[in-house]
Amino acid sequence: MAGYNTLDTLDVTGKRVLVRLDLNVPMKDGAITDTTRLDRVLPTIKELVGNGAKVIALSHFGRPKGQPNPDMSLAPVATALGELLGQPVGFAADCIGETAATAVNAMNDGDVLVLENTRFHAGEETNDPEFAKALAANGDLYVNDAFSAAHRAHGSTEGIARTLPSVAGRAMQKELEALDAALGNPERPVVAVVGGAKVSSKIELLKNLVGKVDHLLIGGAMANTFLAARGMPVGKSLHEPDLKGLALEILNEAGTKGCEIVLPVDGVVAKELAPNTKSMTLAADQTPDDGMILDAGTSSVAEFGIRFEGAKTVVWNGPLGAFETPPFDTATTITLRHVGMLAKAGRLKAIAGGGDTVAAINHAGNVYENFTYVSTAGGAFLEWLEGKTLPGVAALEK
Repeated sequence: MAGYNTLDTLDVTGKRVLVRLDLNVPMKDGAITDTTRLDRVLPTIKELVGNGAKVIALSHFGRPKGQPNPDMSLAPVATALGELLGQPVGFAADCIGETAATAVNAMNDGDVLVLENTRFHAGEETNDPEFAKALAANGDLYVNDAFSAAHRAHGSTEGIARTLPSVAGRAMQKELEALDAALGNPERPVVAVVGGAKVSSKIELLKNLVGKVDHLLIGGAMANTFLAARGMPVGKSLHEPDLKGLALEILNEAGTKGCEIVLPVDGVVAKELAPNTKSMTLAADQTPDDGMILDAGTSSVAEFGIRFEGAKTVVWNGPLGAFETPPFDTATTITLRHVGMLAKAGRLKAIAGGGDTVAAINHAGNVYENFTYVSTAGGAFLEWLEGKTLPGVAALEK
C-alpha cells in the first residue's frame, strides 16, 4: 500500500501493541445487535496475537462528553470480542494512568486487553498532547485499524500516531486500497451513484466527483432539486429550491470537466409516503402539483443500467428512492443487484459506503457479498469521497 506502513513492516514479538479499533457497536439492552465492526478487526488482532504481541485495544464508545459514564463502558464489548476471538480478553477500567498500566504489565505475549472508553477523558476529542502521551505510555507500537474514526483528529487516532511507530492494520489497509481503486487510481470508465435526501449534505462530494468520474448518476430526493433547476415540475416532492442555482453550477462544471450527469427521466409518484400506497410512474416533466416523486422509474433504471454495463468501476453513496417504504425501494434494489451481479462476474469493481447505502444493500438481499467492498465507515468514507485529508490516515504516512 503506497504511502503507508502496514503490519508487514513490524516485528511485534513480545511488544506492547496499541491497536485503535472501532468498538462503537450498536447495543440494545446490554447486547450487541450487529457485530460487523468487530468481525472486521479480527484479522488484525489474530495476526498480532499469532506473532506474539501483547494486543492493547483502544476505542471510543458513544458520546460521554469527556466524563466517565457506566452506560458507555466498553466492558461488555470486551466480553463479546473475546467470544468472537475464541480466547479471553481482559478489560481495564481506564485507558491511561495506573489502572491501565497495571493491566498492561500483567499481560503475557499473545494476550488481548481492552482499555476503557477513550472519550471518558476530555483530552481525547481535543487531541491533547499530554493525553496522547499518556496513551502511548502503555505501548511500544501503534496500529490504527479504525478507518471509521480516521476523520477525527483525536488523541487515539492522530495524536498517538505522532508519538509511536505507527502503521495501518489490515481493516484500515483494505479500506484504503478499496478507496484508491474507487477514486485514487481507478479503472475507467468510472460511474458514481449519489443518492439521498439533500443536495446540501453532499455539495462537496458532488463537486469533487464531477472532476474525477466519467458518469455521475444522481437519485433520491436530491435529484428533485436538479430537476427543478432544469425547470421541471416536482410538485410536493422533497427538494431544496434555494439550491437550484448551485445545482446548475454543478451541472455546468460537470460539462466543462467531461463528466456526464445522469438524472432520472421518470419517477414513481404518489400523493403520500406510506407503505404500498397508490402510485404511478410518470415522465420527469409530468409530476402533478399534488404529487411526490418517491423513487426513480423504470426508464431511469434502464438508463442507469446502460452506464453500469459500460463501467469498470462503480462508486455508490446513497439510495435512489425512499427505499425503507415499499414500493419505493424498487429502483434502489434493482440497480444494486445489477451492479452486484456485474462485480461478481468480474466485469467491474463496485465500492459502496455510507449508513443509508449499507442499509439499502442489506435490504436488497444477496448483494453485500457481491460488491468488491462495502465500507461501514460512514462519515470517514464520505469525507474521503469529498477529497478531504483524514487526520488519522495522514498520521500514518511514511
